Amino acid sequence: MPLEVIEGGSVGWERVGWENWADHALVRARLEAGADPNTMPGGRPLHRAAQHGSAEVVAELAGRVDDVDVLEEGRSALWLAVYFNRLDNARALAEAGADPWLPMMSGWSPGRLALAGGHDLSGPRTPPNAALSDAEAAVAAESVRFKAVLDDDYDDDYPEEGAGLAAVAGVDVAEVIRRLNATPVDGDPELAEELDVVGATDVPGGCVISQPWGYAPRIAGVMRLLSADTVCYSVYLNPKSGTQGGIMRDGEIVDWDLFPGGEPIENESADQVLLSYLYPNDPMAVACAYAGLRLTDGRAITGPPDVWLRLPIDDYRR
Repeated sequence: MPLEVIEGGSVGWERVGWENWADHALVRARLEAGADPNTMPGGRPLHRAAQHGSAEVVAELAGRVDDVDVLEEGRSALWLAVYFNRLDNARALAEAGADPWLPMMSGWSPGRLALAGGHDLSGPRTPPNAALSDAEAAVAAESVRFKAVLDDDYDDDYPEEGAGLAAVAGVDVAEVIRRLNATPVDGDPELAEELDVVGATDVPGGCVISQPWGYAPRIAGVMRLLSADTVCYSVYLNPKSGTQGGIMRDGEIVDWDLFPGGEPIENESADQVLLSYLYPNDPMAVACAYAGLRLTDGRAITGPPDVWLRLPIDDYRR
């Protein structure tokens, strides 16, 4: 049955999937038949179209909704269009009256988020404090360099599910060995895939601890030792429950149940919102960027490390 035909004569958004939001004729037919432009099961049509649809569909819906700036999970449709780099949809929303500077997402309005991505939604309503701070601008600029470096090296070597990583600011491999009471391992233990063996690599700004097969870098006891007088961001690509991230500073938890590289949620910290936008679907890069590491290639993430270390793993579980 074609999507244009609504089963049983009911009127709504039944069986409209993400791929249909680019079909202007279909969406207009649904609207003319009485579908509510403001709401649908599980969300709002304008938000779905901003993320998945065409500029024509976005403009159609924007002209019919009660409030073009209404928030869903703390975000406007314009915010979603910017976050997912649908700049054609963002322009359509701005032309329909959406406010790029409406406060949301821990200070990241659509306009400020666009600036971090190198795009400008400035207009007559642009407030005087819209510009990025020096620190925010530096993080955004570094992401351009960092992603270019990683694009050259990732290819098919990105860590697979089950891998773990910790990015530690301001320490080197020698200090990691001291802090963890670790022992360098001769040869390549990769085939053994032992939980107590991790890789360590010096990078500008700090050190990366990696384990292609396990979660050891994210063990709380390991992170406490690594984060003494500094900060440590750990990631585990959990094959059962998805990516897990956590931050410790000087042995104390700053944030724990994070989803680095994933779509940010309402009330998430401002730095996490920014890094999620700058490094989508790249949790390892988020961890390194948060710790201020300036990798010059992808080897610290994809391997092989500078050195393999054996940890007294049971000491960290007490």
